[in-house]
Amino acid sequence: MAKNIEIKARVNNFDRLKKNVERLSDAPAEILQQEDTFFNTQKGRLKLRIFAAARGELIFYQREDRQGPKSSFYLISRTDAPEALRAALEGALGIRGIVKKTRLVYHIGQTRVHLDEVAGLGQFIELEVVLHHDQSEEEGEKIAHDLMQQLGIHERDLISNAYVDMLKKDDFPH
Repeated sequence: MAKNIEIKARVNNFDRLKKNVERLSDAPAEILQQEDTFFNTQKGRLKLRIFAAARGELIFYQREDRQGPKSSFYLISRTDAPEALRAALEGALGIRGIVKKTRLVYHIGQTRVHLDEVAGLGQFIELEVVLHHDQSEEEGEKIAHDLMQQLGIHERDLISNAYVDMLKKDDFPH
């Protein structure tokens, strides 16, 4: 499985954060419309990410639900028939929830930076430090902390759960 170090945080000033990310980014943003269907699983999370009628990815991942940098182990399988795959998985596992978002994807060194507008939740940033095979989790955490500081991401804004979990909580502030 591939591994990265992730953080997720609520965004208070999207325009200012976007300018900071663009200043540090290696290239302009890629703009993606994503619909993630999460399925019931006994361990980890399984989601089908649909980009278009003939383009999707089935993603299995495991990560702790805690604030701050954390390890994420994942597997990705691409599909050109996402709707058929969704129907099969829904029949076998049942749907846990659906998350719709607009995502701006930037790259800063070995870190994928996502600026997300999530339907029903608001604006967020995710940092995914993609670890090289010979790189320790501690090195990835240091990169994440350094980038958090450069971008002005505060510890108080960090969140621990996946978007699908937040959509299911009645008490999450919108």
